[in-house]
Amino acid sequence: MKISYKKLWFKLVELDMKKSELRKLTGLSAGTITRLNKNEPVSITVLLSICEALNCDIGDICSAIPEDES
Repeated sequence: MKISYKKLWFKLVELDMKKSELRKLTGLSAGTITRLNKNEPVSITVLLSICEALNCDIGDICSAIPEDES
């Protein structure tokens, strides 16, 4: 399984919020934002801090995607 943060980016558009604003609001590092941009795994603590800042559930910002079997 892979992780996708596409829902997070849609949520930011919905809230008219830039990634830099999310970073300031949550205190995340630039490296963590880069990992999110690349759909790389981040800690549950990071995801929970984003959820708290955006007042949403973890399923609202990420989803598990099955890897292609080919």
